[in-house]
This record gives sequence, C-alpha cells and structure tokens, in this order.
Amino acid sequence: MKSGIDCLLADPNLRKPLAGKRVALIAHPASLTEGLVHSLDALAVCPGVRLTAAFGPQHGLKGDKQDNMVETGDEIDPVYGIPVFSLYGEVRRPSAAMMDTADVFLFDLQDLGCRIYTFVTTLLYLLEAASGTGKAVWVLDRPNPAGRPIEGTTLLPGQESFVGAGPMPMRHGLTLGEMGRWFVDHFKLDVDYRVIAMEGWQPDTAPGFGWPEERLWINPSPNAANLNMARAYAGTVMLEGTTLSEGRGTTRPLEVLFGAPDVDAKAVLAEMQRVAPDWLAGAAIRECWFEPTFHKHAKTLCNGLMIHAEGGFYDHQAFRPWRLQALAFKAIRNLAPDYPIWRDFPYEYEFERLAIDVINGGPALREWVDDRAALPGDLDALAGKDEAQWAEEIRPLLLY
Repeated sequence: MKSGIDCLLADPNLRKPLAGKRVALIAHPASLTEGLVHSLDALAVCPGVRLTAAFGPQHGLKGDKQDNMVETGDEIDPVYGIPVFSLYGEVRRPSAAMMDTADVFLFDLQDLGCRIYTFVTTLLYLLEAASGTGKAVWVLDRPNPAGRPIEGTTLLPGQESFVGAGPMPMRHGLTLGEMGRWFVDHFKLDVDYRVIAMEGWQPDTAPGFGWPEERLWINPSPNAANLNMARAYAGTVMLEGTTLSEGRGTTRPLEVLFGAPDVDAKAVLAEMQRVAPDWLAGAAIRECWFEPTFHKHAKTLCNGLMIHAEGGFYDHQAFRPWRLQALAFKAIRNLAPDYPIWRDFPYEYEFERLAIDVINGGPALREWVDDRAALPGDLDALAGKDEAQWAEEIRPLLLY
C-alpha cells in the first residue's frame, strides 16, 4: 500500500500543478513516507516543490503536547527557515495572513476515523479558509485505521464544536480525502480541492481491515499509541467527558472502558453482560488495575476494564465501540444510580454544555444512560437510523 505522500513523491505528473506555486504543508509526527522520512523533509528536497510554510494541528507539528487544551505557539523552522503556524494556539482557523503564505496547501494528517478527533475539524477549517480565495487544498490521503464501519448518532444542528465539525456520526468510516469531498459538497465550498489517493488500500481485507499488517504505527497524537486504541477510540473518547479515567497517565491510554478507585469492574462487566450481551461482541474485555501517574485519579489505584480489539479476539464487523462504551456507562448507572459519571468542566473551550454532550454532538447518549427505564433497543433505534442515513449519503464519495 502507498499513502498519498508516497504517490505524490513518486509521480512527477501528480506534482506538475505545483510548478511555480508556493506550497504549505499541514503535518504532524505520523506524516511520514514509507521510508519513515517526515513529509516536511521529503517535500523540501522534492523537485518542483517550493515549500513556503508549514502548519501543525492539535498537539503540534512535533506532537509534543500531551493533553487536550494545551496550546502550541508559532515558530520558525530551524532547518528550512519557513514559518510554522499553529492551528491549536491563538487560532483554530487559519488566518488570512497564514493563508497568504502559500497557493497550495498539502494536508497530510493521519486520522483515526472518529468525528471527535480534531484533525477532521482542522481540515474543514482549512477548506473554509480557502473557499472563494483561489487557493488549492490537496489531501495526501492516508488509511482510516478503524476501517469502513459506521457507528453513533449524528451530531445535531447547533452542537458544532472543534470536536464536532458537522452532522456526521461518531465513527464515520471515511478517509480524510473522502471527508474533504463530503465537506466541499455538504457546505457548498468554492475551493480547488483534490485528493492524492492511496494505492492498494483495502479497508475490508483481514486482518488489518484498513491498517495493513506491514505498516508501522506512528502515534498521530501522544495518546494514540497503537491500532487497538484507534479501533476503540470512537467509544473510549467519551471517557474524556466523565469522572472516570480513560487511562491517561498510563502506557495504554484510551484502551479501557473505564478506571476508577471506587467502581467494582467485575460487577460492571457482569451487569453489561446482563443488559446487552451482544454489545460486547468483537473484542475481549478483561478486568485490569492501574495507577495513573498524572491526570484523573493520579497516583490512585483504579479498577477498570481493558478492551482488546486485536489478535484472535477481534471481529471487525461485530465490534461496536460506541455502543460498548455506552453500555459500560449504563451498567455503572444501574449499579450506582447516584454515581457522578459526568464531569462538568470546560471541554475544548465549550463552557455552556456538558463535556459528554459536546463529545456526542447532543444529549441523547447521556439521557439514555441516565434514564433507568431506557433499554438497549432505544439507543439502537436512534443510532441505527442515523448510521443508515450516513452510509447512504457518503456512498458516492468513496474512493476505495
């Protein structure tokens, strides 16, 4: 399999439109060629490419910022002398001055296939900034490690945020190249948009289902440590809106259904199996113990449940991480009706809404968890309708 950057570097014909143009690169630590050369370095020595600027998304061009809401400043690249602008610092949207530094913007970010992963929103903001200006945006496409499955309720009108770019479900099933096509179509953007497509990407092929076995995993953000995390993320990211630990401060962040010093994980698992056993399909779930070195429950022993969506335990079609995580919340609520699951704090600079609602693009999941009479079928019906509608909407946009 060849990613978009490798296809661009290998084919002079693909690069012809860049002749005489100023080129900017949007990248992060996983923006690497097949030879593990960073895209910035590869493009800097590529014939016919004149790099004039670079941009870093959340966590920075170098990926050094550990947590959410930790901003990165602008700088001058010490090797190439070009400005490196932060899209997670003073601004989230590229300013007019930033856009004036280039004619073509090459977007080369590894995504996780989840609405809340902010690189999706950064792509939309770039496309909106380029719309009507004559600037071009090219996505150098990369695999969606979560593959094609779609899951979750659709973000509601008025619930847009930096972790919710538009009306899509939590697990969207698209590559960023395909997502850009949807953005241009859905928001009616006037932009010179193109995708440098991958070669040989097979999202329905075992065992990787979107992530070829021979491909190295490079963290696109500090807590995206492996393929297991990427597969589970559309569920486990909801823990960011709770008092429960998502495993930050450990070596396996966002691979647990929860961790807390005052929750009985075995009892929660038993309740999950009683309430909706089919929602546990597709992965192995085991009890675990951990002590975060920082973040929630720092230096406190936590009992939790670990997800293994990998190896012989993984069933790509059966695994539904959004429902699995919702079920864990429901089990905790059933066992301890007054347990303070939802964390009330500013999340991605949203101060009015509960973080869990920002994450889910509306209150439906939280309300389902808190309603003692609500059944799994109620959430299934709500999400199922949205999932079917999204699948139909994106069908014409698929490139692979």
